[in-house]
Amino acid sequence: MKDEIKIKLLNVILIIFSLMGYLEWGGNHQYLFDIEFEVISKLLTTPTEALQPLVIIPLAGQMMLAYTLYQSEPNRILIHMGIACIGFLMLFILIAGIMGPNFKIIGSILPFILTSIYTILTLKKI
Repeated sequence: MKDEIKIKLLNVILIIFSLMGYLEWGGNHQYLFDIEFEVISKLLTTPTEALQPLVIIPLAGQMMLAYTLYQSEPNRILIHMGIACIGFLMLFILIAGIMGPNFKIIGSILPFILTSIYTILTLKKI
């Protein structure tokens, strides 16, 4: 029972850290939770504008992780798929931060990456 609670807590932390990514371009800057709010609003009004792979795939990953919170025993495959889907976007953001170089962007992605690694290692041990 203790392991399930630990995995669920890690999934909540992963969802939170996935929203904390920071983007900065040409004088503009936004956090991913702001961008995600705009995307969800567009999905409800004009879905064709919001249907982009860099938007839908991480959102699906967050939904997978959120779904595991309601399972009595979280599904490992869904957790791995959720991390991979969110990691898809985080990797692009990390590459942009490294190419920049912008340490704010890199620093905003590190908590997600480190928690993902810890979660995968924890799942392996259980």
